Amino acid sequence: MSDLRKQIDEAVAALQRRSKTRPDWAIILGTGLGGLATAIEKEAEIPYEAVPHFVRSTSVGHKGQLILGRLEGRSVIAMEGRFHAFEGYSMAQITFPVRVARAMGARALVVSNACGAMNPTFRRGDIMLIDDHINMLGMNPLVGPNDDSLGPRFPDLYAPYDRELMAIAEQAALEEKIPLRKGVYVAVLGPNLETRAEYRFLRAIGADVVGMSTVPEVLVGVHAGFRIVGFSIVTDMGLPDNLQPVKIEEILRIAAEAEPRLSALVRGVLRRARVGG
Repeated sequence: MSDLRKQIDEAVAALQRRSKTRPDWAIILGTGLGGLATAIEKEAEIPYEAVPHFVRSTSVGHKGQLILGRLEGRSVIAMEGRFHAFEGYSMAQITFPVRVARAMGARALVVSNACGAMNPTFRRGDIMLIDDHINMLGMNPLVGPNDDSLGPRFPDLYAPYDRELMAIAEQAALEEKIPLRKGVYVAVLGPNLETRAEYRFLRAIGADVVGMSTVPEVLVGVHAGFRIVGFSIVTDMGLPDNLQPVKIEEILRIAAEAEPRLSALVRGVLRRARVGG
């Protein structure tokens, strides 16, 4: 048994002592997007510090706890706040909660984030359905010895974001009259925002939005066999010819304003999709 598998088993055992929930869905709530947590019928709220091998969430807007319960009749485990490489954490630490959620039984993963947009047709407050991603972090959580019990050595990323769940998200947006963009997310290390030249480069290689998260969790999610759907809230614009200063307070404000629409979308997906009981 690998060290990673032992750590996963220890974390799962600790969670199962505190909660009877066996989740079908895992949800990662990004910067300023914790509002969805209030809609969950909570069976347990567990600080990250109380879970073996979890690290602390130090980023602004991330509460730092696991919620287990039910949402739209589905059993869920939700991360109220995530971990980032810019906090100094390793790829293994960042993605460990995804491993634990899968070991607890979750089969579908919802990822969300706040981002900056390079696509000039996007606007602040827009919600984007992630169609694909580009990894510019310079690191990958799958590097190193592979535990075949957790996933294949060479996972195929021909469709990291589940096409059926994406179609369900688009249908939910249409029925609930929520405007929904679709595009490519690029992950960079951070924590600084980008220069004009970097925004031009990222747009030129095919990205619509840029952020500092999500891709590591998706890579491990694919490796673990999750069905994945992802959403980004555009909180600032990275248009190099009209670049404006950005403050974290403004990012959090825009995310909070868009969060009710994102919550409605996620709830709509859970209502419509058939993943477990």
